[in-house]
Amino acid sequence: MDGIRLDIRYDPWCGWLLGLLGTGRRFSRVIMCDDTISVQMGWAFRAEIPRVNITSSTAVDRRVWGWGAHGWNGRWLVNGSSKGLVTLEIDPSVRARVCGVPVRLRQLTVSLVDPQLLAS
Repeated sequence: MDGIRLDIRYDPWCGWLLGLLGTGRRFSRVIMCDDTISVQMGWAFRAEIPRVNITSSTAVDRRVWGWGAHGWNGRWLVNGSSKGLVTLEIDPSVRARVCGVPVRLRQLTVSLVDPQLLAS
């Protein structure tokens, strides 16, 4: 897939642990293309978001107490760190996959090595 690759941020201990589970740096990425933003965290999370559906992208300065891919009711967190977080608001919602199961995605927070590339 052509586009700009953004690396998901991992804390050292988390990158090692999630790497063993197949969701570490080697298997995870955010790709920004002209029309879409694709997010993947190994086998645990996958989404392709049309850019026209993104209503805002905001850097988030708060701690989170979970790492990996998790969420509920359309709000999902994909991270390997509680630093470098960016939240995308999505309207209308899009389909994503969590562990292969389809879910609706209306808000995505992702940890990035360089969050300014995605935050507006």
